[in-house]
Amino acid sequence: MFAATLVACSPQASVTVHLPSQVDAALPDDAQAQLQTAVTRAVAASGATGAIVGVWAPWAGTWLAGVGTLGPDGAATTTDAGFPAGAITRPMTCDILYGLVADGTVHLDDPVGTYVPGMIGHESVTLEQLCDSTSGLGSYTPALAGRFMSNPDRTWKPRELVGFGTGLNVTGQPGAGFADSDTGYVLLGMALERASGRTAAQLLDTYVFHPTGMGSSSLPQDADPDLVGLWSPDAQGGGVACTAPTVVGPLSPSAGFTASGVISDLTDLGRYTQALATGGRSYDAPGRFETTLPAAADAPSWFTATGGAYQAGSLIGQYGSTLGYLTAAFADRNTGMTVVVVLNNSRGSAVIARSLAWQLAAVASKLPAAAGQTTPDAGLPWTADDMGAQVTAAAVCPIP
Repeated sequence: MFAATLVACSPQASVTVHLPSQVDAALPDDAQAQLQTAVTRAVAASGATGAIVGVWAPWAGTWLAGVGTLGPDGAATTTDAGFPAGAITRPMTCDILYGLVADGTVHLDDPVGTYVPGMIGHESVTLEQLCDSTSGLGSYTPALAGRFMSNPDRTWKPRELVGFGTGLNVTGQPGAGFADSDTGYVLLGMALERASGRTAAQLLDTYVFHPTGMGSSSLPQDADPDLVGLWSPDAQGGGVACTAPTVVGPLSPSAGFTASGVISDLTDLGRYTQALATGGRSYDAPGRFETTLPAAADAPSWFTATGGAYQAGSLIGQYGSTLGYLTAAFADRNTGMTVVVVLNNSRGSAVIARSLAWQLAAVASKLPAAAGQTTPDAGLPWTADDMGAQVTAAAVCPIP
């Protein structure tokens, strides 16, 4: 599926993406059964009605699956259903930055105040620090979560979101450490719009969607995803009402803008994540993912972050939660092995989606080669059982 060289024209130049050759084969039956079981457990753990999942192992084959239903009492989940990309929008915004750097429009060390006036106290934060999430800016979502839930279709201006984020406690000095900040990615999007004279939607088309062949992806004004977003409320007497999730949203993409506003599908995000991890585009900077910082104070040494993405062993990708959804997408920078997952209930932690993605990656990394292919010499610093246990630990609903 990913064996392609794609060319797209932009106002500046022609951009080509080179992706690893993907063998045209289904995964072995025992591997599919193992993957299916893992996804079914995560659906139950999160309180979701459905999941959309893709696993691409270039040397072994592919597994694309829709599990459960699109919503309560809804139609069966399909692999071509649209859904919010959520935090996977973050590295896309950094792609725009690196594309504009390659074009000579901006520089990584440009202060954001050069492009966005009025950032008092934050004007010296650089564009690179916004991309790396080392700006020291807090996140706006905790302050606005209630408003998103009660009025999901409200249109938000990026400056409003940044105002809430910069009005919160600062997480540290710029450049001192990693702290994921949706405010920073929205501010970066604003700066890149001002610097280029183009909208964020146009910039994503030019530097991400067209060159990567993502025909089903966009940053729209409004969205009505096929996969229905859910939230499980508190149950009377305590706990979570796992059997009666509430339909929420759809949340306006403007509430996420260049931090989490992209709408996409499984095929597009698989292609995107593989291109991101393997550096398949002409503007992909070789050093973007080299100087990493711990993803958290207590994170294992193999879990780091930089360049708008997390690194887990040899995997590069993103994960997160938006109203109604948990998403994760990771690809191996050496082999191109790729995993994308989405669950349609955001009551639980995004750790459920992340751990599921890493669990599927552990299974895929050990797949035997298809006829005529060679099994790569690769490994991950965890087992499928390790990540299955993390899903169980993060569960908000019973796992049968």
